[in-house]
Amino acid sequence: MKISRKAMLLAIALLGLHLIVLFAGFLAPYDTARQNRELPFAPPSHIHFVDAQGKVHFRPFVCMMVDRPDAFGEYLEDCHRSFPVYFLVRGAPYELFGFLKTDLHLFGVDAPAGIFLMGTDAYGRDVFSRFLYGGQLSLFTGLVATVLSLALGMLLGVLAGYYGGWCDAAVMRGAELFLALPWLYFLIAVRAFLPLSLGAKDAFLLLIALIGLVGWARPARLIRGVVLGSRERHYVLAARLFGGSDLYLMRRHILPDIYNILLTQAALLIPQYVLAEVTLSFLGLGVGEPTPSWGSMLSTLQQYSVLVSYWWMFLPGLVLVPVFCGYVLLASELQPGRRAAVA
Repeated sequence: MKISRKAMLLAIALLGLHLIVLFAGFLAPYDTARQNRELPFAPPSHIHFVDAQGKVHFRPFVCMMVDRPDAFGEYLEDCHRSFPVYFLVRGAPYELFGFLKTDLHLFGVDAPAGIFLMGTDAYGRDVFSRFLYGGQLSLFTGLVATVLSLALGMLLGVLAGYYGGWCDAAVMRGAELFLALPWLYFLIAVRAFLPLSLGAKDAFLLLIALIGLVGWARPARLIRGVVLGSRERHYVLAARLFGGSDLYLMRRHILPDIYNILLTQAALLIPQYVLAEVTLSFLGLGVGEPTPSWGSMLSTLQQYSVLVSYWWMFLPGLVLVPVFCGYVLLASELQPGRRAAVA
């Protein structure tokens, strides 16, 4: 299977994004629950190289952020005291990969100053740190739910296409039912019947199960169509006549024909499922506070005062645009017709 150079570049870029959120604990300067009550909705920190006296510094620094005396809720920078930005510093403890405990962070500044690359929220929590940790939940919900959907779709699609008969009829009628359902309203309805006071881990697993089990129908139909054609090919019929078992024929001749479908569907489903998690969390039906996700972070925009006054609260939503575009372009490059034309 030949993959174009553009597809490789897109895959590398998306892999880089997932690695960034995977190492959120190392890249984030603060704990997601750390509050700075004296700095609610503080704007993003400015990184300086020239101090108030005009002296150039090779090490970047930030200035102390103080309340503006003539305006409530606005801030000024007091650059009479500079706080250098240090790299590879000790800070809040975290678990890397879920089991490796450490407190090493990429960058940070000494107290009482703070470095807020994307500002703070209503509780003074660092938006950048919450953005990175929120990406872990949102992006990996899409990944795991996609694996669940494709695994179920592949199993049912192969069985329906290979054996036909009542098996094919039952799977296709079920697929038509799931395709006819308005999936967003279905997810909201199912989630509304379940307890809202679920822990973060239980809510995360529930989201994966709901989103993944709803989306199996389209991959199953596509895979079933490929299997219907593959099982009638001459080399498959010859292998059956020579005594090849059903499991051998599927593994050796049928499954290689559906790998292209799986890759393309994965690139299309991941952004859809990320959007599903963001939507549910935005509506308060996903993982709740204080665990961050991109949807729960965007839910603050339901307040008109936040919507019109604090532009940095839009940033978790803006990052979804390149993520979705990257996956859609990757799916376009992975289509068999496009690869054949490139070759």
